Amino acid sequence: MTTAYQSFPNRLRQDLLAGKRLIGCWCSLANPITTEVLGVAGFDWLLLDGEHSPNDVTTFIPQLMALKDSPSSPVVRPSWNNPVEIKRLLDAGFYNFLIPFVESADEAQRAVAATRYPPQGIRGVSVAQRSNRFGTVAGYFTGINDQICVMAQIESRDGLAAAADIAAVDGIDCVFIGPSDLAAGLGHLGNAAHPEVQAAIVSVVDAARAHDKAVGILAPVEADARRYMEMGVSFVGVGSDLGVFRGATQALRDRYLA
Repeated sequence: MTTAYQSFPNRLRQDLLAGKRLIGCWCSLANPITTEVLGVAGFDWLLLDGEHSPNDVTTFIPQLMALKDSPSSPVVRPSWNNPVEIKRLLDAGFYNFLIPFVESADEAQRAVAATRYPPQGIRGVSVAQRSNRFGTVAGYFTGINDQICVMAQIESRDGLAAAADIAAVDGIDCVFIGPSDLAAGLGHLGNAAHPEVQAAIVSVVDAARAHDKAVGILAPVEADARRYMEMGVSFVGVGSDLGVFRGATQALRDRYLA
């Protein structure tokens, strides 16, 4: 018995393209239990991080399982814009990708190509894998290309200069700003509030919106998050499991041992 592919649309991509505001949280602890707890909270999306966290495909799969009944859409950030790694994450069951350190339209095009089967891209074919329920999803190969969401992360001087070209790439659904790395690239390490960095963020937002693309950012400080939303940023990461855990445990300690 097969399952119709059309019963599994990518809701996150639909909402992103519709311009909806989507609030999410970073998952950095590489643990299915903490990811499951975040899934219960009901964020629009959760980012499972493979760039700055001890994750790989074997730790990602239990976290995807933990989110099976959650309203939160899983997003994955691979360690690099690597088609082999992206292929494995696609087969594992991810539909939504945040590609780090994109610096040109060519790199953005390569990221999109890595997520599409030929002729639109270069994704390798595995007949039975977790994403198509091990070969039981009818129409998977003809429909999946249209369900994959790709976000390009701009976090360097070169990426900043190429923001408009990156946003213009077909298949890039969102331009995501990495404020900490962007600040470092502009010579203001640890100071994303610097006026030059803030002006750069505005320029990326303007470039993306000129091409009708969504804009995302990580903003764990509430005042920052609300300011970016007022700018037109719609895909906003407002915290991380690590940050919440660290803050809560430190506050508990201080209540008794300050």
